Amino acid sequence: MYITCLDLEGVLVPEIWIAFAQASNIPELKRTTRDEPDYEKLMRWRLGILKEHHLGLKEIQQTIATIDPLPGAKEFLDELRSISQVIIISDTFTQFAAPLMKKLGWPTIFCNSLEVAEDGEITGFSMRIENSKLTTVKALQSIGYDTIASGDSYNDLGMIKASKAGFLFRSTEKIKADHPELPAYETFDELMGAIKNALKDE
Repeated sequence: MYITCLDLEGVLVPEIWIAFAQASNIPELKRTTRDEPDYEKLMRWRLGILKEHHLGLKEIQQTIATIDPLPGAKEFLDELRSISQVIIISDTFTQFAAPLMKKLGWPTIFCNSLEVAEDGEITGFSMRIENSKLTTVKALQSIGYDTIASGDSYNDLGMIKASKAGFLFRSTEKIKADHPELPAYETFDELMGAIKNALKDE
């Protein structure tokens, strides 16, 4: 039996930090896991910038409220959930994800959590588990599931490579060039076709 594991940002919804960088006019915050492979290093750097500019959870949530899923994402997810179990595995945070999950029809998501002070300052973050995407895929495999995985960034490569079928989706030219062995797709129709082909092997 298969479970399909999808990244969230860049695959189903726009990158939250890029949207916030534009809304707050702080271009440094456009840096994402497409640019920095070390997620914890990236988050510590982000929190330093937020503190410097006196910005907290409320301001980020105001931006998130304006974000809609990528065109075609909900329809893709609805169809995929009709033919496969689906889990979104993301390095985002529960405080960010909920409004987006509502717009996507409340799919299952495994993600992390922020540590937030009473005044709304984001003081830290708690990762659900080390190397969460790869670890989660391996855990699913250990209880009898084959996995299909897709994502766009460095932090998705582990789960993509460890899965029975894995695909890059709307990734960067550098990641695609560094990993020519991984099929890479740009449209939901292409990705759906690849997943359906993988499911035929079940």
